Amino acid sequence: MTFLEKQDLAARMAELARSLAGPRSLDEVLSGVSAAALELIPGVDAAGVLLIGKERTFETVPKDARLTTELHRLQMQYDEGPCVQAALDDLIVRTDDFRTEDRWPRYAPACVEIGVLSGLSFKLYTSDRTAGALNLFGFQPNVWRGEAETIGVVLAAHAAAAILASQEGQQLEAALSTRDRIGQAKGIIMERYKVNDVQAFEMLRQVSQESNTKLVQVAQQVIDTRD
Repeated sequence: MTFLEKQDLAARMAELARSLAGPRSLDEVLSGVSAAALELIPGVDAAGVLLIGKERTFETVPKDARLTTELHRLQMQYDEGPCVQAALDDLIVRTDDFRTEDRWPRYAPACVEIGVLSGLSFKLYTSDRTAGALNLFGFQPNVWRGEAETIGVVLAAHAAAAILASQEGQQLEAALSTRDRIGQAKGIIMERYKVNDVQAFEMLRQVSQESNTKLVQVAQQVIDTRD
């Protein structure tokens, strides 16, 4: 890569960072990362993010990326492949030619049949509840140059940061919802039984313990039966 090419790449990466820093949904950010991989990394013909849940549920972003979705589906079906390996174990998984790949005896031939001959996957640091990988695919063999892994790592970091931010936001939203429901239930109990705030909470806590039910569920039951 020449000096001018490096300058151009740096400028494009900076622009990507600015665009992804704005108020965007998780799907928009991950779709933007995938689009950036197609633009910035030579040899990439398809790209997408694989997210794997605890119950082996999975999804692909962008959702309309049919080829990437099918490649992810095959890996989950066979329980093998570079995307799954990167999501669950290795940091970077590279395949220069699926025709000679022996690590995944079922998945590699399926890729060749589809017309995909090379792959490059990057682990996303997400959380203990979700595993993820940024996955790049090429129709030609031996397409990955030195900058491919460097750029891919940066893009994967953007994707992982977006996922973690989304998860933190969901956790905060759930915590606020729980607090509001418990507060609402306490208010109902205080009015109904003429007790103070501390006594109302103790009544909720006692019912929760005796019924082996989460406190927020007891609170919701109080709310649902207030009439």
